[in-house]
Amino acid sequence: MPKVTRDDVARLAGTSTAVVSYVVNNGPRPVAPATRERVLAAIEQLGYRPDSVAQAMASRRTNLIGLVLPDARQPFFAELAHTVEKAAFDKGRLVLIGNSDYDDDRELHYVRAFLGMQVSGLVLVSQGPSERAAQEIASRDVRVVLMHRQPNALSGDAVVLDDVQGAYLATRHLIEAHGLTRIHCLGGPPSTPDLGDPVTDHVTGWRRALEESGLPTDGLFIGAPFNRFGAYGVARELLATEDRPDALFCSTDDQAIGVLRAARELGLRVPDDLVVVGFDDIAEAAFADVPLTTVAADRAAMAQAAVDLALEREPAAPGEERVRSFPARLVVRRSCGC
Repeated sequence: MPKVTRDDVARLAGTSTAVVSYVVNNGPRPVAPATRERVLAAIEQLGYRPDSVAQAMASRRTNLIGLVLPDARQPFFAELAHTVEKAAFDKGRLVLIGNSDYDDDRELHYVRAFLGMQVSGLVLVSQGPSERAAQEIASRDVRVVLMHRQPNALSGDAVVLDDVQGAYLATRHLIEAHGLTRIHCLGGPPSTPDLGDPVTDHVTGWRRALEESGLPTDGLFIGAPFNRFGAYGVARELLATEDRPDALFCSTDDQAIGVLRAARELGLRVPDDLVVVGFDDIAEAAFADVPLTTVAADRAAMAQAAVDLALEREPAAPGEERVRSFPARLVVRRSCGC
């Protein structure tokens, strides 16, 4: 049986092969609804299946977007991956996902693999990227978008949240609305970069709010893993001491959920005995044992911006960094005492 081609579909639909391509690839040009329906009907009638490999060889690009995350097991990154996947789907693209586990060698492995697959763009959620990853990216003609942190080793495009302002808003709320004066901060582990990392920015916002109010910060910072399991262990030790905190600002919601578990096991009531605030507004925050006050962002809009930048074909000017920054907002729930 002869293979059905795009020319066959165009003849049956009474249109050009270019229009068939626009329908199959969902762009780059719009197609009138009636014409789209004719093309789709012809595709169905003929049983046409696009040859994605041939398309990629002809254009030197696939319909793939690479996404490298630190750890998709963490709810924040899982939800971020979902929003990026949805934004890519709306553009007719597929997403390949790799987990770096905060390891430079693993990150480099996925960057090389995805670039070797001729992805249309690469979205990189990274604590770096490392110098080797930056060199690998610089040697390829593909757009890379950093997400969740500002550019550092890599010049280019980025989609970021105003993390400092978000943490500042949360801490100011505890000071002004609840009169709290002794607010501890659960930050990241010692390996957290000093500059540009979101968790570092959360600590900066916490510190700024306290210092502006003339409140102490010395001895109130506690390093902890980003996830609930590690944060739970740190919180169990911290909350069992006689000098336990009155309030804890956690740099991630996952940490805060671990703190809620530790407080419950120790018989501490939230928010009566301990105020807890998180950051990220993961879906679970609203359904926690005590609904969690947290900091939110328009994740869908950020994902859309990242995908749009990753697929942007217009080259950036030499040295140009296109950074799209999104505001943070406070979501008030019961865990802070409201």
